[in-house]
Amino acid sequence: MTGKLSRRDKIKKGIRKRLSGSAERPRLSVFRSNKGIYAQIIDDVAGKTLVSASSLSKDFGATGSKGEQSVAVGKLIAEKAKAAGINAVVFDRNGYLYHGRIKQLAEGAREGGLQF
Repeated sequence: MTGKLSRRDKIKKGIRKRLSGSAERPRLSVFRSNKGIYAQIIDDVAGKTLVSASSLSKDFGATGSKGEQSVAVGKLIAEKAKAAGINAVVFDRNGYLYHGRIKQLAEGAREGGLQF
């Protein structure tokens, strides 16, 4: 692995040691690529993804900068979570800094009504 990826992997493992998603409070995991941003709500006890949203999915219609898309994905995941009966989640930043697009997605999810 390259330096940046192995560093993120170490941070990710440290985060995952401390937090886990349950049926009452599932985990909101975020993945960021150069082209898009993805979010999943996961029940770690059952090992299932309950809800997912992506800036590259067909039902996502927002355009604009990557930051604006991140906010829209956050609102979309919150909307889908509310429909599935999920109100509170544990935020898993997945080794990324809580900054930029990751922070914008989290703020969008909070605006949509999810509690962290």
